[in-house]
Amino acid sequence: MTERDGIERAAAFLEREPSPAETEDGGPGAASPEATPREETTETGEGAPGEVPPDRLARVQALGERVIEVLRTVHDPEIPVNIFDMGLVYRIDVEDDDTVVIDMTLTTPHCPVAETLPVEVERKVSEIEGVKGCRVNIVWDPPWHPGMMSEEARLELGFLY
Repeated sequence: MTERDGIERAAAFLEREPSPAETEDGGPGAASPEATPREETTETGEGAPGEVPPDRLARVQALGERVIEVLRTVHDPEIPVNIFDMGLVYRIDVEDDDTVVIDMTLTTPHCPVAETLPVEVERKVSEIEGVKGCRVNIVWDPPWHPGMMSEEARLELGFLY
């Protein structure tokens, strides 16, 4: 997969909403991260409540793409696949002040990097130009399973032949 393919895949994540079937059964869409803007009105205050101005949406999408690129540089030292393709990132949210909030999980609650991996994610994402800060929430629902990995990750780890 080329870098451009990865960016296009990330953009597709940002643009789509998971179907009810995907989120109810913990299927592939349940763990698909998405960068979403918090509710705000137009700069002039003329927009309807909940309407996101087009320039804000474009800014959030660009930040989301950069966040995903950075997440692809973060690896669990025991697994040769980045945390994004492992399916460990469940949600990416961009708040009004451009603080990024990430919901992610670990492969197991007893993960040896449980204390250092979230800190590394916060540090790397906070360094992105335009990001005011980053908070990482470790969540356990839905529990991670190998089906949440990208096809490339499953191939790399021998789950696909």
